Amino acid sequence: MASDTDEERFFRESYSRELRTKRQDGSVDELEEERKKVKQQAMKTPGRRGEQIKHEEIDREITRRYSLKRTEKK
Repeated sequence: MASDTDEERFFRESYSRELRTKRQDGSVDELEEERKKVKQQAMKTPGRRGEQIKHEEIDREITRRYSLKRTEKK
């Protein structure tokens, strides 16, 4: 993966903050809905850097939440 430009880094940080506000519990899974939207947009406009960054950040947020949940259970 290439190094992010300043603009990409800013986009990544702001999108990451936005993802942290999304709910992911039981019947309401806003993260999964966001993933579906990003996937649909990526199919319409393949190769756009914004969608690639969004996919990476969604994966990171899901991993972060999973890790937090596991440490809370211990």
